[in-house]
Amino acid sequence: MKEHNRTVTRAWVLHPDIYGVDKRRDASLALSEAVSLAEALPALEVRGSGMVRLTKAHPGMLFGSGKIEELKMLFVTNGVELVLIDGPVSPVQQRNLEKAWKVKLLDRTGLILEIFSDRARTREGVLQVEMAALSYQRSRLVRAWTHLERQRGGLGFVGGPGETQIEADRRAIDEQLVRLRRQLTKVVKTRELHRNARAKVPFPIVALVGYTNAGKSTLFNRVTGADVMAKDMLFATLDPTMRAVELPSGPEVIMSDTVGFISDLPTELVAAFRATLEEVLAADLILHIRDIAHPETEHQAEDVQGILESLGVDEETPKVEVWNKIDLLEETECAAMELRAGREKVIFPVSAVTGQGLNRLFEAIAPQLEVDKSRERLTLDFTQGKQRAWLFEKGVVEAENQTESGFEIYVYWTKREARRFSSL
Repeated sequence: MKEHNRTVTRAWVLHPDIYGVDKRRDASLALSEAVSLAEALPALEVRGSGMVRLTKAHPGMLFGSGKIEELKMLFVTNGVELVLIDGPVSPVQQRNLEKAWKVKLLDRTGLILEIFSDRARTREGVLQVEMAALSYQRSRLVRAWTHLERQRGGLGFVGGPGETQIEADRRAIDEQLVRLRRQLTKVVKTRELHRNARAKVPFPIVALVGYTNAGKSTLFNRVTGADVMAKDMLFATLDPTMRAVELPSGPEVIMSDTVGFISDLPTELVAAFRATLEEVLAADLILHIRDIAHPETEHQAEDVQGILESLGVDEETPKVEVWNKIDLLEETECAAMELRAGREKVIFPVSAVTGQGLNRLFEAIAPQLEVDKSRERLTLDFTQGKQRAWLFEKGVVEAENQTESGFEIYVYWTKREARRFSSL
Protein backbone atom coordinates (compact mmCIF):
# COMPACT_ATOMS: atom_id res chain seq x y z
CA MET A 1 0.00 0.00 0.00
CA LYS A 2 1.40 3.35 -0.95
CA GLU A 3 2.55 5.69 1.74
CA HIS A 4 0.68 8.95 2.07
CA ASN A 5 2.68 12.06 1.32
CA ARG A 6 2.90 14.29 4.34
CA THR A 7 2.71 17.44 2.24
CA VAL A 8 -0.77 18.92 2.09
CA THR A 9 -2.59 18.59 -1.24
CA ARG A 10 -4.93 21.40 -2.27
CA ALA A 11 -8.29 19.87 -3.21
CA TRP A 12 -11.65 20.93 -4.64
CA VAL A 13 -14.88 18.97 -4.18
CA LEU A 14 -17.54 18.73 -6.89
CA HIS A 15 -20.97 17.12 -6.63
CA PRO A 16 -22.60 16.38 -10.01
CA ASP A 17 -26.34 16.97 -9.56
CA ILE A 18 -27.59 14.93 -12.51
CA TYR A 19 -31.26 15.32 -13.38
CA GLY A 20 -33.30 12.27 -12.41
CA VAL A 21 -30.45 10.55 -10.53
CA ASP A 22 -30.80 9.82 -6.78
CA LYS A 23 -33.35 12.52 -6.01
CA ARG A 24 -33.84 10.74 -2.69
CA ARG A 25 -30.98 12.82 -1.31
CA ASP A 26 -30.72 16.58 -1.17
CA ALA A 27 -27.83 17.69 -3.43
CA SER A 28 -26.55 20.34 -1.02
CA LEU A 29 -26.43 17.83 1.85
CA ALA A 30 -24.69 15.31 -0.41
CA LEU A 31 -22.06 17.95 -1.23
CA SER A 32 -21.64 18.72 2.47
CA GLU A 33 -21.04 15.02 3.17
CA ALA A 34 -18.50 14.84 0.34
CA VAL A 35 -16.62 17.82 1.80
CA SER A 36 -16.63 16.09 5.20
CA LEU A 37 -15.16 13.00 3.55
CA ALA A 38 -12.38 15.08 2.04
CA GLU A 39 -11.70 16.82 5.35
CA ALA A 40 -11.37 13.41 7.01
CA LEU A 41 -8.03 13.01 5.22
CA PRO A 42 -5.33 15.06 7.00
CA ALA A 43 -3.27 15.20 3.80
CA LEU A 44 -5.94 17.27 2.04
CA GLU A 45 -6.70 20.97 2.26
CA VAL A 46 -10.15 21.64 0.83
CA ARG A 47 -9.87 24.94 -1.04
CA GLY A 48 -13.51 24.97 -2.09
CA SER A 49 -16.51 23.00 -3.28
CA GLY A 50 -19.43 23.30 -5.61
CA MET A 51 -22.44 21.67 -7.16
CA VAL A 52 -22.66 21.14 -10.92
CA ARG A 53 -26.18 20.66 -12.29
CA LEU A 54 -26.38 18.43 -15.35
CA THR A 55 -29.28 17.29 -17.51
CA LYS A 56 -27.23 14.17 -18.23
CA ALA A 57 -23.70 12.89 -17.79
CA HIS A 58 -21.49 13.24 -20.87
CA PRO A 59 -19.98 9.80 -21.65
CA GLY A 60 -16.45 11.02 -22.39
CA MET A 61 -16.03 14.05 -20.12
CA LEU A 62 -18.89 13.89 -17.56
CA PHE A 63 -19.33 17.69 -17.89
CA GLY A 64 -19.90 19.88 -20.93
CA SER A 65 -16.98 21.68 -22.58
CA GLY A 66 -18.08 25.11 -21.31
CA LYS A 67 -18.30 23.95 -17.71
CA ILE A 68 -14.93 22.19 -18.02
CA GLU A 69 -13.26 25.46 -19.12
CA GLU A 70 -15.01 27.41 -16.37
CA LEU A 71 -13.86 24.93 -13.73
CA LYS A 72 -10.33 24.88 -15.15
CA MET A 73 -9.97 28.63 -14.57
CA LEU A 74 -11.34 28.19 -11.05
CA PHE A 75 -8.80 25.46 -10.27
CA VAL A 76 -5.88 27.46 -11.70
CA THR A 77 -6.88 30.52 -9.64
CA ASN A 78 -7.03 28.50 -6.42
CA GLY A 79 -3.94 26.37 -7.07
CA VAL A 80 -5.96 23.15 -6.99
CA GLU A 81 -3.94 19.93 -7.33
CA LEU A 82 -6.69 17.35 -6.76
CA VAL A 83 -10.36 17.30 -7.78
CA LEU A 84 -12.73 15.05 -5.85
CA ILE A 85 -15.94 14.16 -7.65
CA ASP A 86 -18.75 12.93 -5.43
CA GLY A 87 -20.01 10.15 -7.64
CA PRO A 88 -18.87 7.47 -10.06
CA VAL A 89 -16.36 8.51 -12.74
CA SER A 90 -15.45 6.11 -15.55
CA PRO A 91 -11.77 5.51 -16.41
CA VAL A 92 -12.22 7.35 -19.72
CA GLN A 93 -13.87 10.32 -18.02
CA GLN A 94 -11.08 10.38 -15.43
CA ARG A 95 -8.35 10.36 -18.06
CA ASN A 96 -10.00 13.10 -20.13
CA LEU A 97 -10.72 15.38 -17.16
CA GLU A 98 -7.21 14.99 -15.75
CA LYS A 99 -5.81 15.90 -19.17
CA ALA A 100 -8.11 18.92 -19.53
CA TRP A 101 -7.60 20.26 -16.00
CA LYS A 102 -3.94 19.19 -15.50
CA VAL A 103 -4.82 17.87 -12.01
CA LYS A 104 -5.24 14.50 -10.32
CA LEU A 105 -8.83 13.28 -9.99
CA LEU A 106 -10.55 10.90 -7.56
CA ASP A 107 -14.16 9.76 -7.57
CA ARG A 108 -16.21 8.92 -4.46
CA THR A 109 -15.02 5.31 -4.34
CA GLY A 110 -11.38 6.33 -4.69
CA LEU A 111 -11.73 8.90 -1.89
CA ILE A 112 -13.35 6.45 0.53
CA LEU A 113 -10.61 3.93 -0.25
CA GLU A 114 -7.98 6.59 0.56
CA ILE A 115 -9.68 7.29 3.91
CA PHE A 116 -9.86 3.61 4.78
CA SER A 117 -6.22 3.20 3.79
CA ASP A 118 -5.28 6.05 6.13
CA ARG A 119 -7.31 4.68 9.05
CA ALA A 120 -6.64 0.92 8.93
CA ARG A 121 -4.60 -0.15 11.96
CA THR A 122 -5.02 -3.89 12.47
CA ARG A 123 -3.39 -6.44 10.17
CA GLU A 124 -6.80 -7.56 8.97
CA GLY A 125 -7.93 -4.02 8.27
CA VAL A 126 -4.79 -3.25 6.26
CA LEU A 127 -5.18 -6.43 4.18
CA GLN A 128 -8.85 -5.73 3.51
CA VAL A 129 -8.14 -2.18 2.36
CA GLU A 130 -5.33 -3.39 0.08
CA MET A 131 -7.65 -5.95 -1.50
CA ALA A 132 -10.38 -3.38 -2.01
CA ALA A 133 -7.94 -0.89 -3.54
CA LEU A 134 -6.50 -3.49 -5.92
CA SER A 135 -9.99 -4.60 -7.01
CA TYR A 136 -10.85 -0.96 -7.68
CA GLN A 137 -7.64 -0.40 -9.66
CA ARG A 138 -8.22 -3.54 -11.69
CA SER A 139 -11.65 -2.31 -12.74
CA ARG A 140 -10.06 0.90 -14.02
CA LEU A 141 -7.50 -0.78 -16.30
CA VAL A 142 -9.75 -0.17 -19.29
CA ARG A 143 -7.75 2.22 -21.48
CA ALA A 144 -7.51 4.53 -18.48
CA TRP A 145 -4.00 5.61 -19.40
CA THR A 146 -2.39 5.68 -22.86
CA HIS A 147 0.73 3.79 -21.74
CA LEU A 148 -1.43 0.76 -21.05
CA GLU A 149 -2.11 0.43 -24.78
CA ARG A 150 1.54 -0.35 -25.53
CA GLN A 151 2.42 -3.96 -26.24
CA ARG A 152 5.13 -5.84 -24.45
CA GLY A 153 7.11 -8.44 -26.40
CA GLY A 154 7.02 -12.12 -25.58
CA LEU A 155 9.96 -14.35 -24.71
CA GLY A 156 11.25 -14.35 -28.28
CA PHE A 157 10.52 -17.99 -29.06
CA VAL A 158 7.50 -17.24 -31.19
CA GLY A 159 6.33 -14.23 -33.16
CA GLY A 160 3.22 -12.24 -32.53
CA PRO A 161 2.23 -9.07 -30.77
CA GLY A 162 3.02 -10.31 -27.27
CA GLU A 163 1.26 -9.18 -24.12
CA THR A 164 -0.19 -5.70 -23.86
CA GLN A 165 0.75 -3.54 -20.88
CA ILE A 166 -2.86 -3.55 -19.69
CA GLU A 167 -2.88 -7.38 -19.63
CA ALA A 168 0.41 -7.47 -17.75
CA ASP A 169 -0.81 -4.95 -15.18
CA ARG A 170 -4.07 -6.82 -14.71
CA ARG A 171 -2.19 -10.10 -14.27
CA ALA A 172 0.12 -8.49 -11.69
CA ILE A 173 -2.90 -7.21 -9.75
CA ASP A 174 -4.55 -10.65 -9.88
CA GLU A 175 -1.39 -12.28 -8.51
CA GLN A 176 -1.20 -9.75 -5.69
CA LEU A 177 -4.89 -10.32 -4.89
CA VAL A 178 -4.25 -14.05 -4.61
CA ARG A 179 -1.40 -13.41 -2.15
CA LEU A 180 -3.52 -11.04 -0.09
CA ARG A 181 -6.44 -13.50 0.03
CA ARG A 182 -4.10 -16.18 1.39
CA GLN A 183 -2.83 -13.84 4.09
CA LEU A 184 -6.35 -12.67 4.93
CA THR A 185 -7.56 -16.27 5.16
CA LYS A 186 -5.05 -16.90 7.95
CA VAL A 187 -6.15 -13.77 9.80
CA VAL A 188 -9.82 -14.65 9.35
CA LYS A 189 -9.20 -18.14 10.76
CA THR A 190 -7.71 -16.53 13.86
CA ARG A 191 -10.76 -14.29 14.16
CA GLU A 192 -13.04 -17.33 13.80
CA LEU A 193 -11.17 -19.08 16.61
CA HIS A 194 -11.72 -16.03 18.81
CA ARG A 195 -15.38 -15.93 17.80
CA ASN A 196 -15.83 -19.63 18.63
CA ALA A 197 -14.13 -19.09 21.96
CA ARG A 198 -16.54 -16.25 22.73
CA ALA A 199 -19.45 -18.48 21.71
CA LYS A 200 -18.56 -20.80 24.58
CA VAL A 201 -18.68 -17.91 27.04
CA PRO A 202 -22.21 -17.22 28.33
CA PHE A 203 -22.08 -13.56 27.26
CA PRO A 204 -24.34 -12.28 24.48
CA ILE A 205 -22.86 -10.03 21.77
CA VAL A 206 -24.31 -6.56 21.27
CA ALA A 207 -23.15 -4.93 18.01
CA LEU A 208 -23.28 -1.19 17.41
CA VAL A 209 -24.00 -0.31 13.77
CA GLY A 210 -24.93 2.91 12.09
CA TYR A 211 -24.12 5.58 9.56
CA THR A 212 -20.65 7.03 9.88
CA ASN A 213 -20.41 9.83 12.45
CA ALA A 214 -23.66 8.80 14.15
CA GLY A 215 -21.86 8.61 17.51
CA LYS A 216 -21.24 4.85 17.82
CA SER A 217 -17.73 5.20 19.24
CA THR A 218 -18.78 7.94 21.68
CA LEU A 219 -21.55 5.67 23.00
CA PHE A 220 -19.17 2.68 23.04
CA ASN A 221 -16.61 4.63 25.07
CA ARG A 222 -19.23 5.85 27.54
CA VAL A 223 -20.63 2.36 28.14
CA THR A 224 -17.37 0.38 28.20
CA GLY A 225 -14.88 2.94 29.47
CA ALA A 226 -12.76 2.24 26.38
CA ASP A 227 -10.65 4.84 24.62
CA VAL A 228 -11.74 4.36 21.01
CA MET A 229 -11.10 7.36 18.79
CA ALA A 230 -14.30 9.44 18.71
CA LYS A 231 -14.31 12.65 16.68
CA ASP A 232 -16.83 14.68 14.72
CA MET A 233 -15.40 13.17 11.55
CA LEU A 234 -16.50 10.61 8.98
CA PHE A 235 -14.88 7.19 9.52
CA ALA A 236 -13.07 8.30 12.68
CA THR A 237 -12.80 4.60 13.56
CA LEU A 238 -12.31 1.76 11.12
CA ASP A 239 -11.15 -1.40 12.88
CA PRO A 240 -13.75 -3.16 15.07
CA THR A 241 -13.32 -3.06 18.84
CA MET A 242 -14.87 -5.44 21.37
CA ARG A 243 -15.16 -5.11 25.14
CA ALA A 244 -16.86 -7.12 27.87
CA VAL A 245 -19.09 -4.86 29.95
CA GLU A 246 -21.55 -5.35 32.80
CA LEU A 247 -24.59 -3.23 32.11
CA PRO A 248 -26.38 -1.42 34.96
CA SER A 249 -29.42 -3.60 34.26
CA GLY A 250 -27.46 -6.71 35.29
CA PRO A 251 -26.38 -8.84 32.32
CA GLU A 252 -22.77 -8.97 31.21
CA VAL A 253 -22.40 -8.58 27.45
CA ILE A 254 -19.68 -8.28 24.83
CA MET A 255 -20.13 -4.98 23.04
CA SER A 256 -18.75 -4.53 19.51
CA ASP A 257 -18.10 -1.19 17.80
CA THR A 258 -18.02 -1.59 14.02
CA VAL A 259 -17.03 0.56 11.05
CA GLY A 260 -19.58 3.20 10.10
CA PHE A 261 -21.69 2.77 6.98
CA ILE A 262 -22.24 5.36 4.27
CA SER A 263 -24.44 5.76 1.23
CA ASP A 264 -22.97 4.38 -1.98
CA LEU A 265 -20.38 2.39 -0.01
CA PRO A 266 -18.03 0.96 -2.64
CA THR A 267 -18.83 -2.65 -3.48
CA GLU A 268 -15.11 -3.43 -3.21
CA LEU A 269 -15.19 -2.37 0.45
CA VAL A 270 -18.40 -4.25 1.26
CA ALA A 271 -16.80 -7.43 -0.09
CA ALA A 272 -13.40 -6.83 1.51
CA PHE A 273 -14.77 -5.98 4.95
CA ARG A 274 -17.24 -8.83 5.05
CA ALA A 275 -14.98 -10.79 7.44
CA THR A 276 -14.87 -7.86 9.87
CA LEU A 277 -18.59 -7.21 9.60
CA GLU A 278 -19.31 -10.86 10.33
CA GLU A 279 -19.21 -9.76 13.97
CA VAL A 280 -22.58 -8.19 13.19
CA LEU A 281 -23.84 -11.50 11.77
CA ALA A 282 -22.91 -13.23 15.03
CA ALA A 283 -24.59 -10.59 17.20
CA ASP A 284 -27.44 -11.47 19.55
CA LEU A 285 -28.68 -7.89 19.51
CA ILE A 286 -28.01 -5.05 17.06
CA LEU A 287 -28.12 -1.46 18.28
CA HIS A 288 -28.70 0.77 15.26
CA ILE A 289 -27.22 4.13 16.27
CA ARG A 290 -28.80 7.04 14.37
CA ASP A 291 -27.83 10.71 14.30
CA ILE A 292 -31.39 11.85 14.88
CA ALA A 293 -30.38 15.53 14.55
CA HIS A 294 -29.18 15.03 10.98
CA PRO A 295 -31.63 16.33 8.34
CA GLU A 296 -31.28 13.09 6.33
CA THR A 297 -31.49 10.67 9.25
CA GLU A 298 -34.27 8.66 7.56
CA HIS A 299 -32.25 8.19 4.37
CA GLN A 300 -29.17 7.26 6.40
CA ALA A 301 -31.22 4.63 8.23
CA GLU A 302 -32.34 3.19 4.87
CA ASP A 303 -28.71 2.98 3.71
CA VAL A 304 -27.69 1.15 6.90
CA GLN A 305 -30.59 -1.28 6.56
CA GLY A 306 -29.66 -1.94 2.92
CA ILE A 307 -26.06 -2.81 3.86
CA LEU A 308 -27.22 -5.07 6.71
CA GLU A 309 -29.44 -6.92 4.25
CA SER A 310 -26.59 -7.24 1.74
CA LEU A 311 -24.44 -8.77 4.49
CA GLY A 312 -27.11 -11.35 5.18
CA VAL A 313 -28.05 -10.28 8.71
CA ASP A 314 -30.82 -12.50 10.02
CA GLU A 315 -34.15 -10.65 9.99
CA GLU A 316 -35.02 -12.33 13.27
CA THR A 317 -32.00 -10.88 15.07
CA PRO A 318 -33.41 -8.38 17.61
CA LYS A 319 -32.72 -4.77 16.63
CA VAL A 320 -33.05 -1.61 18.68
CA GLU A 321 -32.94 1.91 17.27
CA VAL A 322 -30.89 4.34 19.34
CA TRP A 323 -31.70 7.93 18.40
CA ASN A 324 -28.47 9.65 19.36
CA LYS A 325 -27.57 13.37 19.62
CA ILE A 326 -30.88 14.53 21.07
CA ASP A 327 -28.82 17.16 22.90
CA LEU A 328 -28.55 18.93 19.53
CA LEU A 329 -32.34 19.22 19.12
CA GLU A 330 -34.61 22.05 20.18
CA GLU A 331 -36.68 21.37 23.31
CA THR A 332 -39.92 20.96 21.32
CA GLU A 333 -38.25 18.52 18.89
CA CYS A 334 -36.74 16.56 21.75
CA ALA A 335 -40.12 16.34 23.51
CA ALA A 336 -41.72 15.06 20.29
CA MET A 337 -39.00 12.41 19.95
CA GLU A 338 -39.51 11.29 23.54
CA LEU A 339 -43.27 11.07 22.99
CA ARG A 340 -42.88 8.95 19.84
CA ALA A 341 -40.28 6.71 21.49
CA GLY A 342 -42.61 6.18 24.44
CA ARG A 343 -45.05 4.44 22.06
CA GLU A 344 -42.31 2.24 20.58
CA LYS A 345 -40.55 -0.51 22.51
CA VAL A 346 -37.46 -0.56 20.29
CA ILE A 347 -36.69 3.18 19.98
CA PHE A 348 -34.55 4.98 22.55
CA PRO A 349 -33.65 8.69 22.30
CA VAL A 350 -30.26 9.25 23.95
CA SER A 351 -27.27 11.55 24.08
CA ALA A 352 -23.97 9.68 24.18
CA VAL A 353 -22.30 12.96 25.17
CA THR A 354 -24.50 13.91 28.15
CA GLY A 355 -25.73 10.42 29.08
CA GLN A 356 -29.39 11.38 28.74
CA GLY A 357 -31.65 8.38 28.10
CA LEU A 358 -28.92 5.75 28.50
CA ASN A 359 -30.37 4.15 31.65
CA ARG A 360 -33.64 3.40 29.84
CA LEU A 361 -31.66 1.90 26.96
CA PHE A 362 -29.60 -0.33 29.28
CA GLU A 363 -32.72 -1.57 31.07
CA ALA A 364 -34.23 -2.59 27.73
CA ILE A 365 -31.23 -4.59 26.50
CA ALA A 366 -31.67 -7.64 28.79
CA PRO A 367 -35.30 -8.38 27.75
CA GLN A 368 -34.34 -8.03 24.08
CA LEU A 369 -31.64 -10.67 24.50
CA GLU A 370 -33.99 -13.23 25.95
CA VAL A 371 -36.84 -13.10 23.44
CA ASP A 372 -37.89 -15.75 20.95
CA LYS A 373 -37.18 -18.95 22.87
CA SER A 374 -38.10 -22.16 21.10
CA ARG A 375 -38.49 -25.85 21.94
CA GLU A 376 -36.42 -28.49 20.16
CA ARG A 377 -35.69 -32.21 20.41
CA LEU A 378 -32.02 -33.19 20.35
CA THR A 379 -30.55 -36.64 19.85
CA LEU A 380 -27.15 -37.25 21.46
CA ASP A 381 -25.12 -40.45 21.52
CA PHE A 382 -23.23 -41.72 24.58
CA THR A 383 -19.96 -40.11 23.44
CA GLN A 384 -21.44 -36.60 23.61
CA GLY A 385 -21.21 -36.26 27.36
CA LYS A 386 -19.69 -32.78 27.12
CA GLN A 387 -22.65 -31.47 25.11
CA ARG A 388 -25.15 -33.12 27.47
CA ALA A 389 -23.44 -31.63 30.51
CA TRP A 390 -23.48 -28.16 28.90
CA LEU A 391 -27.24 -28.37 28.32
CA PHE A 392 -27.91 -29.20 31.97
CA GLU A 393 -25.44 -26.57 33.14
CA LYS A 394 -27.31 -23.88 31.18
CA GLY A 395 -30.66 -25.03 32.50
CA VAL A 396 -32.30 -25.42 29.09
CA VAL A 397 -33.35 -29.10 29.47
CA GLU A 398 -37.08 -29.73 29.95
CA ALA A 399 -37.08 -33.52 29.62
CA GLU A 400 -34.72 -36.38 28.82
CA ASN A 401 -35.20 -39.98 27.72
CA GLN A 402 -32.42 -42.54 27.50
CA THR A 403 -32.45 -44.69 24.36
CA GLU A 404 -30.40 -47.66 23.19
CA SER A 405 -28.00 -45.40 21.30
CA GLY A 406 -27.89 -42.36 23.59
CA PHE A 407 -30.20 -39.64 24.85
CA GLU A 408 -33.29 -37.90 23.56
CA ILE A 409 -33.31 -34.42 25.10
CA TYR A 410 -36.03 -31.78 24.91
CA VAL A 411 -34.72 -28.23 25.31
CA TYR A 412 -36.23 -24.76 25.58
CA TRP A 413 -33.61 -22.20 24.57
CA THR A 414 -32.75 -19.01 22.75
CA LYS A 415 -31.11 -18.81 19.33
CA ARG A 416 -27.97 -17.64 21.03
CA GLU A 417 -27.84 -20.77 23.17
CA ALA A 418 -28.51 -22.92 20.10
CA ARG A 419 -25.57 -21.32 18.29
CA ARG A 420 -23.28 -21.86 21.24
CA PHE A 421 -24.33 -25.47 21.50
CA SER A 422 -23.54 -26.06 17.83
CA SER A 423 -20.01 -24.68 18.36
CA LEU A 424 -19.18 -27.19 21.12
